[in-house]
Amino acid sequence: MSTTADLTKKGPVYDTGNDTIVIVKNLETIPGGRTLDVTSYTPDVIPAGHMIICTDDEKTFKPMPVTGAAYAALPANHKYVGVLISTIRKDKPFAGIMVRGTVNKEATFYPMTAILSAVRTALPLIRFTQD
Repeated sequence: MSTTADLTKKGPVYDTGNDTIVIVKNLETIPGGRTLDVTSYTPDVIPAGHMIICTDDEKTFKPMPVTGAAYAALPANHKYVGVLISTIRKDKPFAGIMVRGTVNKEATFYPMTAILSAVRTALPLIRFTQD
């Protein structure tokens, strides 16, 4: 499956003021980032610190699904792959994905409490702190 995005479409203005508070230290990323598959993601903006997942075969990357104001369950045949470095619009889903560094879990837009244990196991090179 090939994921594409429209480069000409203008979208809403959004706040990035929390980005540097959420991503405390970025030490390593997926080279070149990834274009995310956002077909089932409903919010217009994907905030910095959002969990990024991929299919087990690592061919499709997407934002972790959300339900209301919380993360939904990790879909079957998916795994945690990293953390979104900066806030992006859904209609321009070009993602820098951190795989080693520090995240202020208390500043993330969606609470991490329910998934934090599984995320720490899957991403041992990312520290989750509370500043």
